[in-house]
Amino acid sequence: MNGVRVGKRVIGADSPVTVGWDNLPKVEGGPFKRMFFTYFQPAVLLALVLFWMYAPDSIAKASTAIGIGIGFKVLLYILEWVNPRYKSWSLTWKELVVDLFYVAIAYTLIRYLGKNFGSDVWAEHILKSFDTEKFTWFTSMPLLVQAFLITLFADICYYWMHRGMHNWYPLWLSHSVHHYITQLNINKGQIGNPTEIFLIGLGIGGFFDFLPRAALLAGSLGMSISIYQHANIRFNTPRWWLFLFNTTEHHSVHHSLDYEASRSNYCNTYIFLDRIFGTCVDGEAELLGMEGGRRMSIPEQMTYTFTEGYKSSKAFLQRRLHPAAVPAE
Repeated sequence: MNGVRVGKRVIGADSPVTVGWDNLPKVEGGPFKRMFFTYFQPAVLLALVLFWMYAPDSIAKASTAIGIGIGFKVLLYILEWVNPRYKSWSLTWKELVVDLFYVAIAYTLIRYLGKNFGSDVWAEHILKSFDTEKFTWFTSMPLLVQAFLITLFADICYYWMHRGMHNWYPLWLSHSVHHYITQLNINKGQIGNPTEIFLIGLGIGGFFDFLPRAALLAGSLGMSISIYQHANIRFNTPRWWLFLFNTTEHHSVHHSLDYEASRSNYCNTYIFLDRIFGTCVDGEAELLGMEGGRRMSIPEQMTYTFTEGYKSSKAFLQRRLHPAAVPAE
């Protein structure tokens, strides 16, 4: 397998990866179906932006955002069934049970840890010493600009955290579990070792609690763009959307069995950050995972970070303490 050269790297040498926008499969069917799956993503983004900009204060609150998020996920489950990207990614009962287990972990254990030890706690203490009047230059900006800047700053932080997880072994031990998934569907973003789910959840959201409407709009921007990353839905994604935003296409490349492809597309929302930093690969992949597509059981997913960390630490100490015992290569 020769692969395709993208910049200084060869993509697809280990496993097939479709490279380039022109080579992506298209939605098949009648005019309405093609139009629906072409404009669905932009239409949802526009609708949510308009809602949070103009909704009355009585309903513009966090509980409404949670309700919208749950309802939207249900809709995406239906779309995965109606128009799957790959039938090999179709959701089985076993996959669904595993996904829901991790959703429960995210909404219980991880939420508890985040609430008591996460970035929101630091933000609360830091904001107590802040004079919010000094941020009038920011609060005087248009609401949509405030929300965009919040999401942009958050995505820059996410990009470097995620890239660090692929380049620093202690963080990779935590993140690697997520890369053993062999298909994408709407809840696959929740699957991983709890340490990684906690780390990747560290962010800056709590620092903007003094701007409730802008924070809600920023969360809506993030949801209506990045939620599709793990979705098994075939879209005719517009080129301008592919250029600006991270998509299922990009994220499938990131989860590819191909090693070089998996070291690309690190952002959560704005793929133009990967373009700026030279880590973007446009395309998509069907074969996902690691070690030839080996699946992990839930017990292994829960313990892998710690067992591999122990093995690596033990081997490191043996090399340091008994260098002569290690055969020369």
